Amino acid sequence: MNNPQLPLGLALRDSARFDGYFPGPNREALDSVRLAAAGQGESLVFLAGPAGAGKSHLLQAACHHAAGSHRAATYLPLRQLIDLVPGVLEGLDQLDLVCLDDVQLVAGETAWEHALFDLFNRLREAGGTLLAAGEQRPDLTGFTLPDLASRLGWGLTYRLRPLVDADMLAALTCRAAGRGLALSEETASYLLKRVPRDPAGVFDLLDRLDQASMVEQRRLTIPFVKAVLAELSPGAPAS
Repeated sequence: MNNPQLPLGLALRDSARFDGYFPGPNREALDSVRLAAAGQGESLVFLAGPAGAGKSHLLQAACHHAAGSHRAATYLPLRQLIDLVPGVLEGLDQLDLVCLDDVQLVAGETAWEHALFDLFNRLREAGGTLLAAGEQRPDLTGFTLPDLASRLGWGLTYRLRPLVDADMLAALTCRAAGRGLALSEETASYLLKRVPRDPAGVFDLLDRLDQASMVEQRRLTIPFVKAVLAELSPGAPAS
């Protein structure tokens, strides 16, 4: 079960694995999420941080890891579900692991808040694990249902810290090595100086470079990366 089937046609990114996440200052958060995914740690872990901090990667990696441990899991990105009825959360307490992403989007939505509160209680009663992520920790998210903010704060809460330059460089070369790509430190540094410092965006670009290198049968040298970046952003100054 390499890519667990999710409700509503949602799917996990195959590249979202724990081995592909460079923790930097977030090692404790990574370890806690990994243990929770296997059913060996806390039954509730909340990840806070801005977009691009790696929250979605960790939640999806947890689902992959849970599947490898024969645990039924689902990943629910509320950004894609917010326009649906909260009833999509019904029955999830039958699973071993539920991962909720972007919970800040339902703050102030009464029906959704009550549905999350009920899910929390049912899942806890059933002995399941809940991993949740949002931009702020639960008490600062703006929930109008005080009990929901309180319940989501019962477990471990981590604020994911951004990677410093050295960590970003190591993360990029580590991710490249995991894909079987030879990426020199010089080429990695060149790339990081010319793209936004958002890990998710950088890794997405690396995937596109990987595809381009396979098509062109070229190594990831600075001239090749420069050419691909020019194609992706026509009109941008080459340097």
